[in-house]
Amino acid sequence: MKILSKLIAFVLLSIFSLHAAGFLMPDEAFKPYAKLNDKSQIIAGVKIADEIYLYKEKLKVTLVETPGISIEKVDAPKAVDHMGDAVYLKSPEFIVTLKKDASISGVKDVKVKVEYQGCSEQGLCYEPSEKIFTLAVDTSKLDTNLAKLNALVSKPVAKKISQTTPEAEKSQTDMIADTIKSSSFFVVLATFFVFGLLLSLTPCVFPMIPIISGLIISQGEGLTTKKAFVLSLVYVLAMAVAYTIAGILAGLFGANLQAALQNPWVVYSFAAIFVALAASMFGYYELKLPDAIVSRVSQNPKRSGFMGVAIMGFLSALIVGPCVAAPLAGALVYIGQTGDALLGGAALFTMSLGMGVPLILVGVSAGKFMPKPGAWMTLVNEVFGVLMLGVAVWMLEKILPYSVTILMYAMLGLGFSLHLGAFSSVGHSFKRALSTILFIYSTALFISVLAGAPSMTEPLGFLKAKNVVVNSQATQTNELHFTKVTSLDELNALLEKNRGKKILLDFSAAWCTACKELEEVTFSDPRVQKRMQEFVLIRADVTDNGPKEKALSKAYGVFGPPAIIFFDKDGNIMKSKTIIGFVEPDEFLKHSDF
Repeated sequence: MKILSKLIAFVLLSIFSLHAAGFLMPDEAFKPYAKLNDKSQIIAGVKIADEIYLYKEKLKVTLVETPGISIEKVDAPKAVDHMGDAVYLKSPEFIVTLKKDASISGVKDVKVKVEYQGCSEQGLCYEPSEKIFTLAVDTSKLDTNLAKLNALVSKPVAKKISQTTPEAEKSQTDMIADTIKSSSFFVVLATFFVFGLLLSLTPCVFPMIPIISGLIISQGEGLTTKKAFVLSLVYVLAMAVAYTIAGILAGLFGANLQAALQNPWVVYSFAAIFVALAASMFGYYELKLPDAIVSRVSQNPKRSGFMGVAIMGFLSALIVGPCVAAPLAGALVYIGQTGDALLGGAALFTMSLGMGVPLILVGVSAGKFMPKPGAWMTLVNEVFGVLMLGVAVWMLEKILPYSVTILMYAMLGLGFSLHLGAFSSVGHSFKRALSTILFIYSTALFISVLAGAPSMTEPLGFLKAKNVVVNSQATQTNELHFTKVTSLDELNALLEKNRGKKILLDFSAAWCTACKELEEVTFSDPRVQKRMQEFVLIRADVTDNGPKEKALSKAYGVFGPPAIIFFDKDGNIMKSKTIIGFVEPDEFLKHSDF
């Protein structure tokens, strides 16, 4: 009796704890079922509550105590990857086709066992469970084993084609993660340093160039090459530290910290900082820390500039920093799978240093070739002031309509071209020529906004004849049409609806500059557009970065946009074809060829 009473007390305490913590009871979280359709096939599955998922390997439908009747095949729904496990995030349903021995006839009771185990997104995993259902099956609708044998004898047996299953494929991200696991510490660091050098050539790093150059130029007189190098190194180290911290947090917790920092108020604040820096470059005031703070930071006032440069480097990595690329995603996958923040963080740090090498070269060059005080020095300051304003507008692209930012670029260019003397009859001819070209281009940008077709690369592109194919029935254009989704339920419904078709899933966000570049450069290429017509196009919009969007990204192991995932006609993810970050049209065509 004591043992029984303790057992009852334990069960009651467990139930109370579950309710107190806000978790669902097992019978609330999982509702298994089994029924028959008109073909005497078993329709079985488990209805799951919100924020509940089931493990694929733990979900089984079998027969018990059914002599003469067996399972011929089971049509199972497609599972998705969730933190390294194959799971069902929506209620799965199986179609079980039965077969019988020749001696079986009439209506027979068939016992169906549904086994399952799942977890809550809140962190609770439930015990494995099972339930048995008894169904009355009309065996006259079932194929017999003898009939199957005759069918096999009458038909030639086709040879099986050996092919790599989707599960055996690996994406570029997975291969990079495996490199970290299998290589030595120093090989990993060297590899990621090279990755960083390659990433420094991508457009995501370009906005940092005017920042570091402006910071060096703003030091004024007495700037030596040595000091320019040290200042540039401080900027890059601060950038690397910030990027490493953000990467480790993203890997451990699956959070896209960079997306979280795209809050409009954060972007407005940082853009205001660049406007203030630009104003100081124009000579309206001298931007420096208050003397009280300088005296606390260092006893030597000459070193006070390092603090400001370090702060700018740290913030630049978070707000202006590079978008997610395959090496970064590989390091995040490794950290997420192993929890080894030390090696993963070291890889991210060395990658950031590789990305910073060109920035150091730019900073040293700005210090070495900085002109002597005079008219040229004033012009250089003004140029970098305009570049700072350009970075501010570039940041605002993430939250403002595209037409508004193009208008701001046009106004900036028009104002600066007039200041340089676009219509002046005096001054150096080269300077006047450049200012005139800038005026013409800025005017074209302004016209493109008025025409309702703003474009930085082709401001007068709306004047060209559209690429159309006309036939007797209709006119077709090369415009791509994506179906937008923001949650897993919406995506799963579309995937199910388009079974039997090749699918392209594009993770994108309004604040993602690389996504815009992918749209303008790669997706606008005629060859790419022709290839994309072979696919059902779905766009996962993760702009809001809310719970639904986070769950959607997490389910497919996406740490940030842009990311493109391909599905074959059977609904399998083509892992080796996955694209992370911006790619040129030729690279996209290679990945999408299957």
